[in-house]
Amino acid sequence: MGRKLFGTDGVRGRANSHPMTAEMALAIGAAAGRYFRRDKDGVHRVVIGKDTRLSGYMFENALTAGLTSTGMSVLLLGPVPTPAVGLLTPSMRADLGIMISASHNPSQDNGIKFFGPDGFKLSDEAEAEIEAMVASGVDVAPADEIGRARRIDDGRFRYQERVKSTLPQGLSLDRMKVVVDCANGAAYRAAPEVLWELGATVIPVGVSPNGKNINHDCGSTKPRIAAETVVAHGADVGICLDGDADRVMIIDETGTVADGDQIMALMAARWAEEQRLRDGVLVATVMSNLGLERFLDARGLRLERTAVGDRYVVEAMRRGGWNLGGEQSGHIVMTDYATTGDGLMAGLQFLAAMVKSGKSASELARNFEPVPQMLKNVRFAADRAPLEAASVQQAIAAAEADLKGNGRLLIRKSGTEPLIRVMAESEDEGLLDRVVNDVVASVEAVI
Repeated sequence: MGRKLFGTDGVRGRANSHPMTAEMALAIGAAAGRYFRRDKDGVHRVVIGKDTRLSGYMFENALTAGLTSTGMSVLLLGPVPTPAVGLLTPSMRADLGIMISASHNPSQDNGIKFFGPDGFKLSDEAEAEIEAMVASGVDVAPADEIGRARRIDDGRFRYQERVKSTLPQGLSLDRMKVVVDCANGAAYRAAPEVLWELGATVIPVGVSPNGKNINHDCGSTKPRIAAETVVAHGADVGICLDGDADRVMIIDETGTVADGDQIMALMAARWAEEQRLRDGVLVATVMSNLGLERFLDARGLRLERTAVGDRYVVEAMRRGGWNLGGEQSGHIVMTDYATTGDGLMAGLQFLAAMVKSGKSASELARNFEPVPQMLKNVRFAADRAPLEAASVQQAIAAAEADLKGNGRLLIRKSGTEPLIRVMAESEDEGLLDRVVNDVVASVEAVI
């Protein structure tokens, strides 16, 4: 069957609208519980974390009801970063981990992300099976085999200790002034505490969640306030997380923002010098800038590209045995330390580079000159398929022909929002502007 519920990162949508309703969460919980129990004997556990969205309470309860109805016992972590769920699922010997979050999306949205017993996100095949079970329904457990639910009060602290352990032994952040923007999201307590405990003077931003302000004018997708705070306080660096803290942007002392490509360039080069970068390979998606690829080539390193989505990056890393990857959007995956993107861990790696080198953030955050890149998003109604229109396909073909030998074009449907993303790169900025706007106009004409 075709995938209708799952996108590139679990199930996501506007709260109280299909598919993100309490009824659907109940059904998804029951299906996931039955999928992972498979009528095996013994105790079966699931770990559930969430970010700070108001709707998180509703989905936490609905998922718990569905899961316990099939005999799964539920361990509730409360608000924790997404990577904490990836970490705690295997350490607590759980069969399944669930994160309730819509990541960088506005507060009205929410989502359900799944992690397997190894702490890694589920494969497309596993998600398809769960989706089929949602459609067909599942058998519930007998009354005397219904699962239990229990709050775990120290999940955040367990995660924080793991994060701190990734900073090299003997290294401290003494005398560093760090702005950390937590997007009023899942890391609003964890990130400032970790940085302070490692010695930094911490200036927190976005640490007053009220259920409705997650990602609102803050966080990795809107770093303006954090950048202004860095400059106003004379901070050495800013760490800008998104709502579930699996993404990061770095802000240098001048207020300039460095994206995931620049962070990955720094880490790949330094890890290669330290003989830590396995096979000299960095894994990134098709969205990463051509400048990153040229930077790596010049150092005898290789960029392995994947489809968009951090779990596709992780799948490629696991197949190839590689240990560093990520996305331009700020997912940085270090499988030596974590099973998914971790914005706080990546931020600590950047701070470690500053301490070891004695260089400023601005010296470390601009590793290559990006090839001019333009990205435009076109929102469309859920019942439309604009990329199938002949006029749109003709516009795409014409743009590809114009860019041949002068750049590249990437058109894709977002897996997390009803958007068509039109991205192109070219050193001819006039050509870049024209081809992107021509394709965008063709999409807008059919929606």
